Amino acid sequence: MKRLSQIITIALVLAAGSVWAQSGSDNSLLYTAESPELTWNDCPPLMPEGCKIAFLQGDPAKKNLDIFFKVPGGYEIPNHYHTSPERMILVSGQLDVTYQGEETSTMKVGTYAYGPAKKPHVAKCAPGDPCIIFIAFVDPLDAFPFEGTK
Repeated sequence: MKRLSQIITIALVLAAGSVWAQSGSDNSLLYTAESPELTWNDCPPLMPEGCKIAFLQGDPAKKNLDIFFKVPGGYEIPNHYHTSPERMILVSGQLDVTYQGEETSTMKVGTYAYGPAKKPHVAKCAPGDPCIIFIAFVDPLDAFPFEGTK
């Protein structure tokens, strides 16, 4: 399991490439999910095919990273957790999110959500529009599969 997490972290850092290198400047940034200068990378192997991630600001190996996370309509995000808390705002689509031990919550465009560190969760994007989520990670980016129950 530890080896898998190391591979996922390395893949995310490599995928970030030039996007986070340019965001280290003192210039302001302005992006929409449709900004042509964004680079959409494949998500780590933990996520099924179709998942994309765009690094907006920060270095995935360091604290305070901002990303767009995109999945197609009908997509199921498998049970996983992060060692970092995450702050999220849904940019498009509709997303049902279930954190371990909690009822399912539905995010609609503009909804803010907070995910505690190390709390397993699953999600499902409603059929139709893709779900794009702005996520701010406090600590370095990682994702670990969780084999337990919701």
